Amino acid sequence: MRTPIITTLLVAAALGGCAGAPGQETSPEQLTVQVVSTLPHDPAAFTEGLEFAGDTLYESTGLAGQSMLTAGPPGGPPQTTATLPSPLFGEGVTVLGPTLWQLTWQDGFAIERDSKTLAELRRVPFQGEGWGLCHQADGRLVMSNGSSRLTFRDPKTFAVTGGVDVGRDQLNELECVGGDVYANVWHTDTILRVDAATGHVTAMIDAGQLRAQLNRTGTEDVLNGIAAVPGTDEFLLTGKQWQVTFRVRFVPKND
Repeated sequence: MRTPIITTLLVAAALGGCAGAPGQETSPEQLTVQVVSTLPHDPAAFTEGLEFAGDTLYESTGLAGQSMLTAGPPGGPPQTTATLPSPLFGEGVTVLGPTLWQLTWQDGFAIERDSKTLAELRRVPFQGEGWGLCHQADGRLVMSNGSSRLTFRDPKTFAVTGGVDVGRDQLNELECVGGDVYANVWHTDTILRVDAATGHVTAMIDAGQLRAQLNRTGTEDVLNGIAAVPGTDEFLLTGKQWQVTFRVRFVPKND
């Protein structure tokens, strides 16, 4: 039996009203950065990955023939360094206790390393490009490849286990905090906060004031480094070949 047209329209309207309310409730927060302090940063570092493990800050840098992985105190000289042989191009990094994963850009593999010595343990191939990498509390890896998709990977095998689409291209360096993923959007001053379970963007963070303070206007010297400071609600932010790392809080943006 066909439903009368009037009834159908009323039901559709009711459902549309129900669907609209959650959409309004979950529209992205508009945030900006509040600078707490600044730290020196190596102006030669083409930053591709940034992450704390305890008090140690790990940084992966790119450019063929110049790619490195360093570990040490934030703002201080690195205590441990690993150089990637040319022509490898280093990308995102994430630390999983005694080991870590470091991505390469277009070289087709991830490198597993000893997190204390940074010595290479093995290489695991993957399809496509490698951009950003972080891990959640259960160890699940979250990876970006420059598209709008976040891919989940097994922390031991690096095999794909799933993923979500964020609806915004050029997701770059990542930082996992609880169930959220913070993602730099390449060639912008915007950081997205993404619900990893759904791919929904829950906040848009305007960090443009940082690059403006440094007077960086080049097409490549962009924001690209997020590291949550353990035990706080603060983050370290830096960019490609920036001379400064900013310690910030994310706060509501006043229009």
